[in-house]
Amino acid sequence: RLSFVSWDEYIAISDGLGDRPLRVTYDRGEMEIMGVSPKHDNGKKRLARFVEALTEELDIDIASYGSMTCRNEAMLRALEPDECYWIANEISVRGRADLDLDIDPPPDLALEIEISRSMLDRMSIYAALKVPEVWRWDSETLSVHLLTARGTYRASKRSKTFPFLPLDEFAAFLTRADLSETKLIRAFRSWVRDQSSRWKIG
Repeated sequence: RLSFVSWDEYIAISDGLGDRPLRVTYDRGEMEIMGVSPKHDNGKKRLARFVEALTEELDIDIASYGSMTCRNEAMLRALEPDECYWIANEISVRGRADLDLDIDPPPDLALEIEISRSMLDRMSIYAALKVPEVWRWDSETLSVHLLTARGTYRASKRSKTFPFLPLDEFAAFLTRADLSETKLIRAFRSWVRDQSSRWKIG
């Protein structure tokens, strides 16, 4: 963790790191650089695959931008989600390679894998960036957080992005260790097909 880092210094350091298995967070002069563990990346990949399989099975359009750097210079805040998706605003970023969160809408959904906790308050940064929904997964519990009109998050038992989704049943797939990833994704897709006729989608 580094203190008294200017925005320009943060940009130079962050961009200078290039392609690396590191996560850089910046909050008004405070900067943190964290490595990611295999457990972290496994959790990230697993949760992302379920989200993407869900949208594919239900024919929901998304734009996935992985762990792209989300910056807002006016607020002096920046972070890299573990995964992020534009869903309600997919059409506005479709095919784009040059997103600018000073102008473009923020991702509709961000995923946070919390195997090792950040020393900076990443949720307050998400709130400043106006990300409407964040899912947090600590390898045991999935929690959904929705941005309120007051600019803070509240825990919710229902997703705003996927209001039809029974989160407890969805999360149960994340902790299963009895199947290979391939077979688990197949089982999840089968579950979605079986259950979707009961869900009020759209």
